[in-house]
Amino acid sequence: MSHWYFEREDIPKNKKPQADELWGGGSMNQREKDKAAKGKAQLLGSSSVGKQISTNLNDETESETEESELSGSEELENEDEEEETSWISWFCNLKGNEFFCEVEEDFIQDEFNLCGLSGQVPYYDYALDLILDTESSHGEMFTEEQNELVESAAEMLYGLIHTRYILTSRGMAVMLEKYKNYDFGRCPRVNCSGQPCVPVGQSDIPRAGTVKIFCPKCEDVYYPRSKYQGNVDGAYFGTTFPHLFLMTYSQLKPAKPSLQYVPRVFGFKLHKPKG
Repeated sequence: MSHWYFEREDIPKNKKPQADELWGGGSMNQREKDKAAKGKAQLLGSSSVGKQISTNLNDETESETEESELSGSEELENEDEEEETSWISWFCNLKGNEFFCEVEEDFIQDEFNLCGLSGQVPYYDYALDLILDTESSHGEMFTEEQNELVESAAEMLYGLIHTRYILTSRGMAVMLEKYKNYDFGRCPRVNCSGQPCVPVGQSDIPRAGTVKIFCPKCEDVYYPRSKYQGNVDGAYFGTTFPHLFLMTYSQLKPAKPSLQYVPRVFGFKLHKPKG
């Protein structure tokens, strides 16, 4: 089938036909003109759609690249944070160790504050290096069982250091914040109305008993609510701390509860036998 625009006399053979001539300009009727315009619009539309698809693909590629870069940087930051976590922070954040505060390293590095502890703790030097994150080669020459003993000794040494630290002004200030945040729990006694408590040991000798909580209102001791906290040695807080703490911050000392439970039977008070 021959194309009509090459047969027109008014178009030279060496002249390239224009766009309107390609789409049937000239002698077309209105229906043919409409059809030609529609075809032209479809071609132009497909071209713009193609450009839009290409643009969207480029945007998606750039977005994926940015997300991968962000995730990569976040992973690096998380790795750095894990590497920077000290032994002290790791230990205090263990489940059940919520009563402990973080002892300042300069306090631990002062030999005066550690006086007498070397005779109580096995593997003392290695345990101290572990607490202070000091590089040591003992891990290479020790067996797995010995490394576990060093870790256990480090926990014991830190607990005994902690007992001394919380009796200082700096240590009490840290424990005060924990007290205000109810980190030590509340008194379970109904008439104490949720009075915040402080940790206490019933002995200053290690392994003699577990930690308890002391209520300043009813002045009695109770087991911690968490079974994990109940396994912590009471000597790591000592018998002195709660009372020295309340003497230092006397404004925290509450009044004794005015209400007391009275046992009754059918509304009548029980008679207490004499003698």
